[in-house]
Amino acid sequence: MKVGPLTVVAIAVVAGGLGVLASLFVGGPGPLLGTEAGQRLYADTLSATAPAPPEGVVVARRGDAIAPFEVAGLDGAALQLPAAHNDRPVLVNLWASWCGPCIEEMPELDRFAREQGANGVQVLGIALDDTDAVRAFLERIPVTYTIALDTPGPADAGVRLGNPRGVLPYTVLLSGDGRLLKQRIGPFAHGEIDSWVAP
Repeated sequence: MKVGPLTVVAIAVVAGGLGVLASLFVGGPGPLLGTEAGQRLYADTLSATAPAPPEGVVVARRGDAIAPFEVAGLDGAALQLPAAHNDRPVLVNLWASWCGPCIEEMPELDRFAREQGANGVQVLGIALDDTDAVRAFLERIPVTYTIALDTPGPADAGVRLGNPRGVLPYTVLLSGDGRLLKQRIGPFAHGEIDSWVAP
């Protein structure tokens, strides 16, 4: 049986695709998730396969102005988003005290927040966690940026900020006027936040 050149090309393309899938299965999507295209693809896939949010809950997408919502500060006072940051860009990081990758990236977030000062990009951590667990965690590993709390579920801050599957850690960059500029699913590597936030 004679095999034509188109058949050979088709077999090569299928084999290459299977190789990529196999490498993702064995090694995880790490390198792909480190790219902006990979993050967009991952976010779109998670959104497409997520259950519908409860009535009245708006899941933001890139470029959208986020619908206003509130979370509780550690002192119990309500924190209104996006209004709470006085027209400054804000990096919002969703985390939990039981999430290993979240904990690993917190020193990097703290470093970034300290370098920004009062005039740069503001950093807000929103713990989808129990208040007592968060307080105990922050006694052991304190950070200088603001921490707020929300109850995990289908209408939590992460969902409203474009993460309907609830993957942690999850980070977004909001513009001064409250638009969702960027999404990051998974932790930042050391030094990565600076280039991610840069225009």
